[in-house]
Amino acid sequence: MALGNMMKGIVSGGMGNYSEVTPEELTKEYGEYLIAGETITMGFKLVRDVLIFTNQRLIFFDKQGATGTKMSIESINLRSIVDVKMETSGFGFDDSELTFTYITSPYYKCNNITMSSHTLEFPKKYNVQKLYRLLQELSYKNHLMLNQ
Repeated sequence: MALGNMMKGIVSGGMGNYSEVTPEELTKEYGEYLIAGETITMGFKLVRDVLIFTNQRLIFFDKQGATGTKMSIESINLRSIVDVKMETSGFGFDDSELTFTYITSPYYKCNNITMSSHTLEFPKKYNVQKLYRLLQELSYKNHLMLNQ
């Protein structure tokens, strides 16, 4: 990674924003966490934390401690995403945000569905519309599947 890109990544990370990383780089470092038939489509880093989009799920890697050797991993099935909200950056230091809501219940068609939301922040210069469209398409397909 070039020094300029690294500095942008550090500045974005320090401000709480994700910066994009190539699928190839992520596969080298996190490929062992993929399940059979799963491929990385895009990913982002935030200092030591990582968000990976695969063809089947979202994976959050939260590196902890001074050395970063302790790590918490959370997966969200793409088929569980049911709502997406986008907030674009404004004037000044505003960042862009994507908030998605997903079903956390093991059974999607039950009487007591539980849900959770997760918000992602991106630097002002990152075009979140592409990611919003991807998540919105997933949400729409999931609504159709759930309501059949």
